[in-house]
Amino acid sequence: MSFNQQFAKHFKGFHFGPSLTGSSLKEVLEGVSWQQATTRVHGLNTIAMLVFHINYYVNVVLKVLKGGPLVAHDKYSYDMPPIRSEADWQQMLDRCISEATEFAELLESMPEERLKELMDLEKYGNWFQNLLVLQEHSYYHLGQIVLIKKILSQS
Repeated sequence: MSFNQQFAKHFKGFHFGPSLTGSSLKEVLEGVSWQQATTRVHGLNTIAMLVFHINYYVNVVLKVLKGGPLVAHDKYSYDMPPIRSEADWQQMLDRCISEATEFAELLESMPEERLKELMDLEKYGNWFQNLLVLQEHSYYHLGQIVLIKKILSQS
């Protein structure tokens, strides 16, 4: 199995399970209502904001995987549209699932040699570095989601 295929498997594990960490985004978000997802505790980001933030970067890299330019700005990575209903929350989750699925499929079919190529500009590094950071970043925020969910369950 090539590295990009292994990475795609790990990426799918993060989103859908099973994961080597024992947690997946899908599993952690099961049963989280739109009200819980949008509740701010202790001045922290909301669950919904963190899900949006994780997917913001998946979406950015997905566009590059499809041949587009790298267009991302950290300042927009939390610019989540308002969630005012369960339908809004489900729409966000459906988009995350859809984009993660497409991302993994494109990653699996990527030629392994491309991992050493620059993703865009030299200052952003190669594909390998960017994919690794994307995964690490996602797990970091998954941990935050787990903690916020625990705090909410004790309220």
